[in-house]
Amino acid sequence: MSTTTENGIGGSWSTSREKTYKKTTSSALKGAIQLGIGYTVGNLTSKPDRDVLMQDFYVVESVFLPSEGSNLTPAHHYPDFRFKTYAPLAFRYFRDLFGIKPDDYLYSLVNEPLIELANPGASGSLFYLTSDDEFIIKTVQHKEAKFLQRLLPGYYMNLNQNPRTLLPKFYGLYCIQSGGINIRLVVMNNVLPRSVKMHYKYDLKGSTYKRRASRKEREKGCPTYKDLDFQDMHEEGLYFDAETYNNLMKTLQRDCRVLESFKIMDYSLLLGVHVLDQSHREGGEQGQAGGDGRRPVCQRVLYSTAMESIQGDGKAAEVLTTDDTMGGIPAKTHKDEKLLIFLGLIDILQSYRFIKKLEHSWKALVYDGDSVSVHRPGFYASRFLKFMNTRVFRKTQRKSRLIVVTHVMSHNIFLLSFIFFS
Repeated sequence: MSTTTENGIGGSWSTSREKTYKKTTSSALKGAIQLGIGYTVGNLTSKPDRDVLMQDFYVVESVFLPSEGSNLTPAHHYPDFRFKTYAPLAFRYFRDLFGIKPDDYLYSLVNEPLIELANPGASGSLFYLTSDDEFIIKTVQHKEAKFLQRLLPGYYMNLNQNPRTLLPKFYGLYCIQSGGINIRLVVMNNVLPRSVKMHYKYDLKGSTYKRRASRKEREKGCPTYKDLDFQDMHEEGLYFDAETYNNLMKTLQRDCRVLESFKIMDYSLLLGVHVLDQSHREGGEQGQAGGDGRRPVCQRVLYSTAMESIQGDGKAAEVLTTDDTMGGIPAKTHKDEKLLIFLGLIDILQSYRFIKKLEHSWKALVYDGDSVSVHRPGFYASRFLKFMNTRVFRKTQRKSRLIVVTHVMSHNIFLLSFIFFS
């Protein structure tokens, strides 16, 4: 659980009112993350490329980083710690698959300060964003880290077969050990770019029971709304052209089938809505870019954007998103307001068999079992897709136009031809 404290551990590098996670200050955690990843990724470059073997998914490499430094590691101002890297060769393969070069990965995670994000959920996790907007680092519980380890072989197979996916893209799993405390971290793709202002942000599960943002959440500058809020604020849903809609729904259906096959549930769709017309009225106001007002470095990662996630062709190549859309998916409201949509599936590290069975049993006794967000994986996937298909995403219907053509015939006889265009 993360808390806020005025007296974090570590003396000279604790900050007033700084967050702590497992009694470790945020600044110490960020420093350890960057030192550890810098060492492990740099060390990995000496290992030749080869096919991933089954045993590679279960390898754990460990290095000790004392504050005074060693023959292998630099000196630092943090407490001594041990840094563990899980399945390093497998995750290197995942990064290669998405066109992430080792130098780019290192530069994003190590060379620039990490930005701490507010956590809208109840998990107590800390979230860090890299300065170039590419990667999210999230602290995870032991059971979530274990489940991701078990998931890796199937995840590997799915990525090879389905490069178009809105599933989280995992780029690394690490653990920091210090003073008898274990802090586990996962590096993932960033779904919502800071450089584009999100006028609305939603966490959608396809459930209605208590799925409304709290009063405290609504008071935030950029609140995260929920399912019932979406129905109130976008009663008619979001409209896409036929091709985009079909690509989006096919991708969601395939991803939900994958999650169901792994007995995964209670995941959400993180949905960001940028209103282009409103942005123009606001004078082109950008999102949360750096203090100098500039947009972060354009995204380099294949399939890291929403549009690439539903349209990627599976070819590993470097893709630059240089326009102001940052890879958002064009959409409209029922009033023809132009939108950009950013989305991705999140919170998938839940195993129904081990975590949620008991929770559903007692909730089903107290409430309507069909409306709670925790349900059997098959039902959960079906309800989730039905909500997305009927309440959230809509296909633009091409309006038919009736054109009346008058032909002048001989003897002043007029022939009317009715031509329909769809």
